[in-house]
Amino acid sequence: MRLGVLDVGSNTVHLLVMDAHQGARPLPAFSHKEELRLAEHLVDGNRLGEEGAARLRAFVREAARIAEDKGVEDLVAFATSAVRDAVNGVDVLARIKAESRVDIQVLSGDDEARLTFLAVRRWFGWSSGRLLVTDIGGGSLEIASGIDEEPDVAVSLPLGAGRLTRDWFTSDPPGPEEVRALRRHVRTEIARTVGTVTKYGRPDHAVATSKTFRQLARIAGAASSTEGPYVRRTLTHEHLVEWTARLAGMPAARRAELPGVSVGRAGQLLAGAIVADAAMDLFELPVLEICPWALREGVILRRLDNLPMGRSRVADQ
Repeated sequence: MRLGVLDVGSNTVHLLVMDAHQGARPLPAFSHKEELRLAEHLVDGNRLGEEGAARLRAFVREAARIAEDKGVEDLVAFATSAVRDAVNGVDVLARIKAESRVDIQVLSGDDEARLTFLAVRRWFGWSSGRLLVTDIGGGSLEIASGIDEEPDVAVSLPLGAGRLTRDWFTSDPPGPEEVRALRRHVRTEIARTVGTVTKYGRPDHAVATSKTFRQLARIAGAASSTEGPYVRRTLTHEHLVEWTARLAGMPAARRAELPGVSVGRAGQLLAGAIVADAAMDLFELPVLEICPWALREGVILRRLDNLPMGRSRVADQ
């Protein structure tokens, strides 16, 4: 069957169309996305401002039309930290449902971590043993660890690259005192979770997912996306420490010139590097392997798992 997943993230809103059935890997068929940067539209005590809400409504209308044109049988829509944090998020999504008939469900941070973990487990398989999965988004950091498809522990912290950039930096590039203050804050927050995660055992395989980690790995020498998803890509802590120091002295415009770094994400790459450095250091991870699958794939895999065996939604109708 042809599935669609609509991901309303803090930075990007993304419609991914995939051909999938039970027992096989989902194959991407079409992608449509836009950097709405919803987290930057949180105003007046974490309300999603009208401009941001209007742009989101317009994108969802367009995504619904595209999904219909592409023959999507089942559209699964979810929102993460930007809408989750918005005090009027429920009202915004209710209006979207009334206008577009697209029901966007808000995922908790723990749900994000668990679904991302599922995607990573399916990608690397059982031979990876105990997995430790880290994911830096625009609004939050997710960490999960386990030996099965359901992690033993899943943690979400408000340490997203966009959120931290907005809340802690006042100049471009930020001054040394701001960088040091953010570093202290991030390490304090992550350190509180280390015992909760590691009490289940050391990981056999440490993995990172999503855009921030992919960009950090790319500037540290990993293969470009043009070489395909099956090329092994890693990020070493040694290289990350070097690049974090270099990024701290670069304005966003200079970061955007680095390989694999988009203009829209360049401004928050330093904060992402500070979070990645802290996670690798505190969890004692000398290297992370980059997984091409993340939350969207986890949502699709869970949807397929919940279908009756051998039957599609269309068959049910």
